[in-house]
Amino acid sequence: MKVKEGIDRDKAKEIVLLVKNANLKAQASIQDTMIRVTGKKKDDLQSVIQLLRSSDIRLDLKYKNFRD
Repeated sequence: MKVKEGIDRDKAKEIVLLVKNANLKAQASIQDTMIRVTGKKKDDLQSVIQLLRSSDIRLDLKYKNFRD
């Protein structure tokens, strides 16, 4: 079994496009091997998490919350 760390460029672009097309009040950007999603409210960020969980992206995603 091979273990990968981070998200490859093609999948990252697909995720950013998914977030942008959802018309949520959040912006997604690619930073090295991660995707950063920013928004003014916690609810906006939680909406993005729900969107990604319900999508058919075949990745095990982890979420870090810097806003407490």
